[in-house]
Amino acid sequence: MSFSLHIKGEDMMMMKKNEDGIENSAPLTEFFSSMEKIARRDASPTIKNVLLLDSEGRRMAVKYYTDEWPTNSAKLAFEKSIFSKTQKTNARTEAEIVMFENNVVVYKFIQDLHFFVTGGDDENELALATVLQGFFDAVTLLLRGNVDQREALQNLDMMFLCLDEIVDGGMILETDGNMIAGKVATHSMDDGAPLSEQTITQALATAREHLTRSLLR
Repeated sequence: MSFSLHIKGEDMMMMKKNEDGIENSAPLTEFFSSMEKIARRDASPTIKNVLLLDSEGRRMAVKYYTDEWPTNSAKLAFEKSIFSKTQKTNARTEAEIVMFENNVVVYKFIQDLHFFVTGGDDENELALATVLQGFFDAVTLLLRGNVDQREALQNLDMMFLCLDEIVDGGMILETDGNMIAGKVATHSMDDGAPLSEQTITQALATAREHLTRSLLR
């Protein structure tokens, strides 16, 4: 579809050609509105929330960055609804995307953990998927490949530190899983609770080995 601008009297109109080459007029404001939406998609994406839920849809580690869900009850209702909508999908081999309540939600499952990243309906899906993958990779690394509910519960402080390193006030800070895990490990060591005697590189190798074994089963 192509666009051209026409000026008629005091009114500026946008002529929009459809697939048959027929021109239809539309207000210029519609054109600028469309361009603004595209610009927003390509600008810094805004994350609405990042969720880590268990196999029954109960929250493990969650962070909200907008007032769209003003109460804890509203947040819990959203978590329950998005879990119910996606639990029967096959999002274990790769991330999937769903439109839900005027939002784009990207999600991925492993073992009994469900990862979700939510953005507005005009956000860039690839950017949301990158945030999801960064969170997933960092958790896999920090838990040394043992990515399940039990391990996550025992390391909830690191799950929340991951979220703090990835998003701040809805703005994306970091999406590289290695960088995120490294910063979280540093925080843990600074707090007097070392991640382990392994280096980050060794932990990553271990995580990859565990992940490979789980995929081959």
